Amino acid sequence: MVTAAQQQTASAPDTDRTFPEGFLWGTATASYQIEGAAAEDGRTPSIWDTYARTPGRVRNGDTGDIATDHYHRWREDVALMAELGIGAYRFSLAWPRIQPTGRGPAVQKGLDFYRRLVDELLDKGIQPVATLYHWDLPQELEDAGGWPERATAERFAEYAALAADALGDRVKTWTTLNEPWCSAFLGYGSGVHAPGRTDPVAALRAAHHLNLAHGLAVQALRDRIPADARCSVTLNVHHVRPRTDSGADADAARRIDALANRVFTGPMLSGAYPEDLFKDTAALTDWSFVRDGDLAQIHQPLDFLGVNYYSPTLVSQADGSGTHTSDGHGNSTHSPWPAADGVAFHQPPGDTTAMGWAIDPTGLYELLQRLAADFPRLPLVITENGAAFHDYADPEGNVNDPERIAYLRGHLAAVHQAVQDGVDVRGYFLWSLLDNFEWAHGYSKRFGIVYVDYPTGTRIPKASARWYAQVARTGVLPGA
Repeated sequence: MVTAAQQQTASAPDTDRTFPEGFLWGTATASYQIEGAAAEDGRTPSIWDTYARTPGRVRNGDTGDIATDHYHRWREDVALMAELGIGAYRFSLAWPRIQPTGRGPAVQKGLDFYRRLVDELLDKGIQPVATLYHWDLPQELEDAGGWPERATAERFAEYAALAADALGDRVKTWTTLNEPWCSAFLGYGSGVHAPGRTDPVAALRAAHHLNLAHGLAVQALRDRIPADARCSVTLNVHHVRPRTDSGADADAARRIDALANRVFTGPMLSGAYPEDLFKDTAALTDWSFVRDGDLAQIHQPLDFLGVNYYSPTLVSQADGSGTHTSDGHGNSTHSPWPAADGVAFHQPPGDTTAMGWAIDPTGLYELLQRLAADFPRLPLVITENGAAFHDYADPEGNVNDPERIAYLRGHLAAVHQAVQDGVDVRGYFLWSLLDNFEWAHGYSKRFGIVYVDYPTGTRIPKASARWYAQVARTGVLPGA
């Protein structure tokens, strides 16, 4: 049943909508996707450097060696944000730039880069929001076993302490992990992300040790940052819908919800893994890698939950009809969903982005409502939302992207409706500030509100950048 409020979010609003005073407007990026300078100032390879340099892994053989050259053009990028009136910038620290082997003391040149970046942001009145991990694990730690091993979580806590010691006097908002589901299940299950392993048990072990890394890192941060600083984690919470009202499809949705969402929200936010997850995966593992005391370490108080949303997930019981993809992530060989072979994934109806993802703002509204019901005292921040389209610069050097503006308008209307209906949403970070290296898609997909001409590095704000700047400055979402 679709409510009237949900129906309103399905299309662009026809009247202006004003967001609450103090609502935070930002943009987001990730270190490997934009920085480049892959071998400068002591940085050593991450798993994504290794993965991208492996033939056949990334479209066109693209790598992040140069990316958008943000390491050298950061002042220009901060000036762009200031020109657009962006209030906050969510960026990630590159672990191998700060601690190249994943062990031992920090490299000061790496820390100095982030010190300069943060100082410039503060000077321009832009709030820095630092993410400790956006998928670029030092390769040496992967060589030692990677996230399936407990030691990696312990090393992550040490890295978090180094970052907090260096930047804790400047950065007041910290995120431990970005989308640990992708790190665990795409990196170690389906292999379509670095490090490219295809072992379902390793994926489940990685999920647990990412949970543990989060909890240990929060403790390390709290020991070092001021009392008024904030700690969070960002999850790509899947909005899972059953294809029909049948019990079989409802059970398929339950299974995927456990693997996609509750494997993280359970330990992090409630202090326990869901029992149905253990039962569903019992044929694979007895979960003996979860040790006494782990859940208490993982379950740390948070100041808000970061939510990444792009598109809903539509599932059913597998019926052999051939109308579904094998895993919902474009991989027909290895699934990221351990012990869920009986679940089929379907393309949701409606228009799609250049990624082939369904455009559905109602999914965001419903997801926010669910999170508010499940965790009623935990504020929410949209830490990623955006879309890739086939953008190009016209002969006059302009980049017009009306599809992106329509996407943003619809999703911001969904956020506004959720706020009006009592959901505690504190901010919105648009993905992404810049066109960039889009993981296994290389440079073929453009998510930015700023167009990047890759051969020259030239930045061109798209029409969506000007549109979003107006929303960010005024706090008003204009009607269609």
